Amino acid sequence: MSFETISLTTDARGVATLTLDRAEKHNSLSATMINELTAVAELLNNDNAIRVVVLTGAGESFCAGGDLGWMREQFHADRTTRMSEARKLAAMLKALNELRKPLIGRVQGQAFGGGIGMMSVCDTVVAVDTAKFGLTEVRLGLIPATISPYVLARMGEGKARRVFMSARIFDAAEARDLDLVAKVVSVDDLDDAVEVEIKPYLSAAPSAVAASKALARSLGPDISDAVVEDTIRRLADTWETPEAREGIGAFFDKRKPDWVLKG
Repeated sequence: MSFETISLTTDARGVATLTLDRAEKHNSLSATMINELTAVAELLNNDNAIRVVVLTGAGESFCAGGDLGWMREQFHADRTTRMSEARKLAAMLKALNELRKPLIGRVQGQAFGGGIGMMSVCDTVVAVDTAKFGLTEVRLGLIPATISPYVLARMGEGKARRVFMSARIFDAAEARDLDLVAKVVSVDDLDDAVEVEIKPYLSAAPSAVAASKALARSLGPDISDAVVEDTIRRLADTWETPEAREGIGAFFDKRKPDWVLKG
């Protein structure tokens, strides 16, 4: 299978590296990337030779959130289309969250918005100490809706509320404190730290690993179809507000929205 926006390599041990491969766009989530990630999740599940999957990004960013072209299309779309596109994103996140292989996040750079969602569906995340993070949707008059079940499952409500609705940028140390990241290391130590996470799985029974992961998910926070559909509806409602029109319009016009206080 060939891809436009991602790449997939596998070593002799069965360790697959899934790379978000739009470095020039900071690995932002386009419609094509969302579809390809959904497809590759099925491919990974069906390949018995693969024991572990590492998710990373090409270039200086892990994932900068939604692609600008995709966002522009949503800005001009109707409610039905927006909900349809949100369901595709939700399906991709669900596919990665329920991947039957261990999914290790190798975060080599910044992650915003949807990038936080991508981190949250990983089983563990190792990040470089220079990375910056943020749930920046409210700056546009939107809400972090589709990613929210996974972000809340990872951080817990109390910790998530520290960053969920402020759009505040935070560093890797705080990301670790928020339970978004398990380990923070230097750039030079990143690959060695990821290898430490990989190695135990190469001695574990693959089917037992998959069953244990499914068990953990079943005992964790409820991320049912009804919950996901509610987040999609809430996002569609928000897109129709005057704030969203102003915030996204201001973003594309390269000006500050009218709610930003001066001084």
